[in-house]
Amino acid sequence: MAHTHRYRATLTWTGAAKGPTTDYESYSRECRIEIPGKPPLIASADPTFRGDPALTNPEDMLVAALVSCHALSYLALAARVRIPVLAYRDEATGTMDMKDGRIRFVEVVLHPRVTIAAGADAEKARALHHKAHDHCFIANSVNFPVRHEPAIAVATG
Repeated sequence: MAHTHRYRATLTWTGAAKGPTTDYESYSRECRIEIPGKPPLIASADPTFRGDPALTNPEDMLVAALVSCHALSYLALAARVRIPVLAYRDEATGTMDMKDGRIRFVEVVLHPRVTIAAGADAEKARALHHKAHDHCFIANSVNFPVRHEPAIAVATG
Protein backbone atom coordinates (compact mmCIF):
# COMPACT_ATOMS: atom_id res chain seq x y z
CA MET A 1 0.00 0.00 0.00
CA ALA A 2 1.30 3.45 -0.87
CA HIS A 3 2.08 5.79 2.01
CA THR A 4 0.67 8.88 0.33
CA HIS A 5 -3.10 9.17 0.01
CA ARG A 6 -4.88 12.17 -1.48
CA TYR A 7 -8.48 13.26 -0.94
CA ARG A 8 -10.56 15.84 -2.75
CA ALA A 9 -13.53 17.92 -1.75
CA THR A 10 -15.14 20.84 -3.54
CA LEU A 11 -17.04 23.47 -1.58
CA THR A 12 -19.52 25.82 -3.25
CA TRP A 13 -21.07 28.62 -1.22
CA THR A 14 -24.75 28.09 -2.06
CA GLY A 15 -25.77 30.85 0.34
CA ALA A 16 -24.87 33.34 -2.37
CA ALA A 17 -28.33 32.70 -3.86
CA LYS A 18 -29.79 34.37 -0.75
CA GLY A 19 -27.70 37.51 -1.18
CA PRO A 20 -24.16 38.82 -0.92
CA THR A 21 -22.04 39.26 2.19
CA THR A 22 -23.09 42.82 2.85
CA ASP A 23 -22.97 42.42 6.64
CA TYR A 24 -21.98 39.73 9.12
CA GLU A 25 -25.42 39.21 10.63
CA SER A 26 -27.44 38.53 7.50
CA TYR A 27 -25.56 36.48 4.92
CA SER A 28 -26.29 32.76 4.50
CA ARG A 29 -23.62 30.34 5.65
CA GLU A 30 -25.00 27.46 3.58
CA CYS A 31 -22.58 25.56 1.38
CA ARG A 32 -22.45 22.36 -0.63
CA ILE A 33 -19.53 19.98 -0.25
CA GLU A 34 -18.93 17.50 -3.04
CA ILE A 35 -16.59 14.54 -2.78
CA PRO A 36 -16.05 12.59 -6.02
CA GLY A 37 -18.35 9.58 -6.24
CA LYS A 38 -20.29 10.35 -3.04
CA PRO A 39 -23.55 12.12 -2.19
CA PRO A 40 -23.13 15.85 -1.59
CA LEU A 41 -23.20 17.30 1.91
CA ILE A 42 -25.16 20.44 2.63
CA ALA A 43 -23.49 22.28 5.48
CA SER A 44 -23.51 25.56 7.36
CA ALA A 45 -21.76 27.25 10.25
CA ASP A 46 -22.53 26.30 13.83
CA PRO A 47 -25.59 28.21 15.14
CA THR A 48 -23.24 30.11 17.50
CA PHE A 49 -21.71 31.63 14.37
CA ARG A 50 -25.09 32.39 12.77
CA GLY A 51 -25.34 29.13 10.86
CA ASP A 52 -28.38 26.98 10.17
CA PRO A 53 -28.92 24.61 13.14
CA ALA A 54 -30.58 22.05 10.85
CA LEU A 55 -27.41 21.56 8.80
CA THR A 56 -24.12 19.82 9.56
CA ASN A 57 -21.26 22.15 10.43
CA PRO A 58 -17.46 21.76 10.29
CA GLU A 59 -17.28 21.08 14.02
CA ASP A 60 -19.83 18.25 13.65
CA MET A 61 -17.81 16.82 10.78
CA LEU A 62 -14.58 16.85 12.77
CA VAL A 63 -16.15 14.92 15.66
CA ALA A 64 -17.81 12.57 13.14
CA ALA A 65 -14.45 11.96 11.43
CA LEU A 66 -12.81 11.08 14.74
CA VAL A 67 -15.60 8.79 15.97
CA SER A 68 -15.90 6.95 12.65
CA CYS A 69 -12.12 6.56 12.26
CA HIS A 70 -11.85 5.04 15.73
CA ALA A 71 -14.81 2.72 15.15
CA LEU A 72 -13.51 1.48 11.81
CA SER A 73 -10.00 0.99 13.24
CA TYR A 74 -11.44 -0.91 16.21
CA LEU A 75 -13.65 -3.16 14.09
CA ALA A 76 -10.73 -4.01 11.79
CA LEU A 77 -8.53 -4.90 14.75
CA ALA A 78 -11.29 -6.98 16.36
CA ALA A 79 -11.77 -8.90 13.12
CA ARG A 80 -8.02 -9.53 12.84
CA VAL A 81 -7.82 -11.04 16.34
CA ARG A 82 -11.15 -12.84 15.93
CA ILE A 83 -13.16 -10.99 18.56
CA PRO A 84 -16.76 -11.18 17.28
CA VAL A 85 -18.28 -7.72 17.70
CA LEU A 86 -22.08 -7.87 17.63
CA ALA A 87 -22.83 -4.17 18.16
CA TYR A 88 -20.92 -0.88 18.33
CA ARG A 89 -22.32 2.54 19.26
CA ASP A 90 -20.50 5.69 20.24
CA GLU A 91 -21.91 9.02 21.40
CA ALA A 92 -18.80 11.15 21.06
CA THR A 93 -18.49 14.67 22.43
CA GLY A 94 -16.20 17.48 21.35
CA THR A 95 -15.31 20.58 23.34
CA MET A 96 -14.16 23.89 21.93
CA ASP A 97 -12.78 26.56 24.23
CA MET A 98 -10.37 29.45 24.29
CA LYS A 99 -6.76 28.21 24.24
CA ASP A 100 -3.64 30.18 23.40
CA GLY A 101 -5.80 33.17 22.48
CA ARG A 102 -7.93 31.25 19.95
CA ILE A 103 -11.17 29.32 20.04
CA ARG A 104 -10.27 25.75 19.17
CA PHE A 105 -11.05 22.16 19.94
CA VAL A 106 -9.47 21.28 23.26
CA GLU A 107 -10.73 17.68 23.50
CA VAL A 108 -12.90 15.00 21.95
CA VAL A 109 -14.10 12.13 24.10
CA LEU A 110 -15.27 8.90 22.51
CA HIS A 111 -17.72 6.70 24.42
CA PRO A 112 -17.73 3.42 22.49
CA ARG A 113 -20.27 0.86 23.71
CA VAL A 114 -19.30 -2.50 22.27
CA THR A 115 -21.13 -5.80 22.55
CA ILE A 116 -19.09 -8.92 21.86
CA ALA A 117 -20.21 -12.52 21.46
CA ALA A 118 -20.56 -14.82 24.46
CA GLY A 119 -17.24 -16.43 25.32
CA ALA A 120 -15.14 -13.63 23.77
CA ASP A 121 -12.41 -12.01 25.87
CA ALA A 122 -13.82 -8.73 27.24
CA GLU A 123 -10.44 -7.46 28.52
CA LYS A 124 -8.82 -8.10 25.15
CA ALA A 125 -11.76 -6.30 23.50
CA ARG A 126 -11.31 -3.32 25.86
CA ALA A 127 -7.55 -3.19 25.24
CA LEU A 128 -8.13 -2.99 21.49
CA HIS A 129 -9.43 0.57 21.96
CA HIS A 130 -5.91 1.74 22.83
CA LYS A 131 -4.54 0.08 19.72
CA ALA A 132 -7.41 1.48 17.60
CA HIS A 133 -6.59 4.95 18.88
CA ASP A 134 -2.97 4.48 17.77
CA HIS A 135 -4.15 3.31 14.33
CA CYS A 136 -6.73 6.08 13.77
CA PHE A 137 -5.40 8.37 11.02
CA ILE A 138 -7.64 11.24 12.04
CA ALA A 139 -6.73 11.11 15.75
CA ASN A 140 -3.07 11.07 14.69
CA SER A 141 -3.66 14.27 12.70
CA VAL A 142 -5.21 16.59 15.29
CA ASN A 143 -3.43 18.73 17.87
CA PHE A 144 -5.77 18.11 20.82
CA PRO A 145 -6.44 15.05 22.99
CA VAL A 146 -8.84 12.38 21.76
CA ARG A 147 -9.77 10.27 24.77
CA HIS A 148 -11.87 7.14 24.80
CA GLU A 149 -14.01 5.74 27.61
CA PRO A 150 -15.09 2.31 26.33
CA ALA A 151 -17.66 -0.03 27.81
CA ILE A 152 -17.65 -3.68 26.78
CA ALA A 153 -20.70 -5.92 27.16
CA VAL A 154 -20.63 -9.66 26.58
CA ALA A 155 -23.76 -11.15 25.01
CA THR A 156 -25.44 -13.88 27.02
CA GLY A 157 -25.94 -17.40 25.78
